[in-house]
Amino acid sequence: MVLRSSYRFCRLSMISNRASKIEASPTLAIDAKAKNMRKNGIHVINFSVGEPDFPTPENIKEAAIKAINEDFTYYTPASGIPELREALVKKLKSFNGLDYDPDQISISCGGKHSLFNIMQVILNPGDEVLLPVPYWVSYLEQIKLAGGKPILVPTDSQYKIHAELLKEKITDRSRLLILNSPSNPAGTICEEEELRKISEIILEKDLWIISDEVYESFIYDGKKHASIASLNQDVYNRTIISNSFSKTYSMTGWRVGYTAGPIEIIKAINSFQSHVTSNPNSIAQKAALEALLGSQNSVRKMIDSFDKRRKYILKRFKEISELDCNVPEGAFYVFPKIVGVKMKSMDFAKKILKELHVALVPGIAFGIDENLRLSYAISIEDIEEGLNRIYEFCNRNILH
Repeated sequence: MVLRSSYRFCRLSMISNRASKIEASPTLAIDAKAKNMRKNGIHVINFSVGEPDFPTPENIKEAAIKAINEDFTYYTPASGIPELREALVKKLKSFNGLDYDPDQISISCGGKHSLFNIMQVILNPGDEVLLPVPYWVSYLEQIKLAGGKPILVPTDSQYKIHAELLKEKITDRSRLLILNSPSNPAGTICEEEELRKISEIILEKDLWIISDEVYESFIYDGKKHASIASLNQDVYNRTIISNSFSKTYSMTGWRVGYTAGPIEIIKAINSFQSHVTSNPNSIAQKAALEALLGSQNSVRKMIDSFDKRRKYILKRFKEISELDCNVPEGAFYVFPKIVGVKMKSMDFAKKILKELHVALVPGIAFGIDENLRLSYAISIEDIEEGLNRIYEFCNRNILH
């Protein structure tokens, strides 16, 4: 018995400080719990997962099957297959107004992997990373994994970043700004006028920018997506774009993302990636190529469907006075504030999942404990039923 106890202690002590400080993704944990409850026959309404509920389009799946049948199953270049990088050059030009060479693009195993690569080659221990709040959950942990120090930047009442709030947080140790527009969790868009103000600060302070544009296709109410890299050559030279096929083409499980930026950064990423994953999945790269070159009708249909759901969920939230819901301009999330129920976000999320079987993500996962994140990438029927349950839950727990 003594030997066993000593062995367990030894195993625990072998975990690195770096790994021991990393928190598991709350969104994936809640989604896993909701799915497990469903397996046990419980009718859970799952607002937690950040992925489209549409299947990957048929033409993309067929391209993958063709690649398998043609034995395209071997290693590819660490940076990805040339034809996919060339297709992305054309996409970045036509959609984003940006000029890149294929050597300035690296294909990764998803958008999360792209961001991880960037931070690993940009950050040194102690470098400060400016992170607007609310933030996507993995930014914080990836900064820490790279030895960086997250510096939280407040946003306004609609969760938008402003240049003056950013400038107040910059120090001599500042190295990098993470900009996510449209944003997860609030669905906010950084308008071009504000981007220009931010870019002036970036150039003045000689900072790098990660522009996470994974939700660029999901824009509503006549708004437009603008990449900060498109403002001028100087800003372009300080910007590294991270993107993915996961959301736009409903390819979350395929794990294909990409990075575009200065060639020195991309070379470093390719070298780093060559020792980590060797290369992205060969079959998934062929599927991604078809996603870019094939029909975009499925994308347009998905955006239209999300917009209808967004309008419906906003209409219904007007009936729930205990939750003050923001109006998202992009992505597929709402981020309501708890105003009439006496509990913080984690307690709210745990209790409503247990009592009424509604899965949503507590705002504390995104740095704000007074909010909740709900994805409307689920059926309109589930949205309706889920909001009925949320309404009932709030009435049970209303402040008097």
